[in-house]
Amino acid sequence: MKTAYITDLKVIATTAQLKEEENDHFLRSLHHQDDDILDAKVHKIYETVNPAIDCTQCGNCCKTLIVNITKPEIKRLAVYLDMHEDDLKEKYIEESAAGNCFINSVPCHFLEGTKCGIYEGRFTECRDFPHLHKPGFRKRFLGTLLHYGSCPIIFNVVEELKHELKFLE
Repeated sequence: MKTAYITDLKVIATTAQLKEEENDHFLRSLHHQDDDILDAKVHKIYETVNPAIDCTQCGNCCKTLIVNITKPEIKRLAVYLDMHEDDLKEKYIEESAAGNCFINSVPCHFLEGTKCGIYEGRFTECRDFPHLHKPGFRKRFLGTLLHYGSCPIIFNVVEELKHELKFLE
């Protein structure tokens, strides 16, 4: 595996546009892959790429994604920020008619430059992004592709996976 990864967001976004058709074909090709073997390959690549890319130098996910949060996470954040839960909700949280909660601002209120201002208290969805360590990659790949042009980790993992699967050869 290579050790120099593409992290320039402009290059990634431009490349993503150029590779839309290629990625569509790659998506279809994954239907022929065994899920367990594919997950193992993705996890191995992710374990190499993730520590090589410093998310705090990017923060693009915090600038572009709506973050879903749970009610227990709201309680934890209120304690972490030493705020009353109702004040926290009024200032930072939106709740849908179905009871789903999410941060009410994009970019995230807690983004400070390119770093999370509540890093130790951040939400599970933030901790787990880009979700490449989880099983079920093939089933989630369409969603992963939505962030291919904006997340250096996803971009590099997908490109490495194409080589690993000999998709480009």
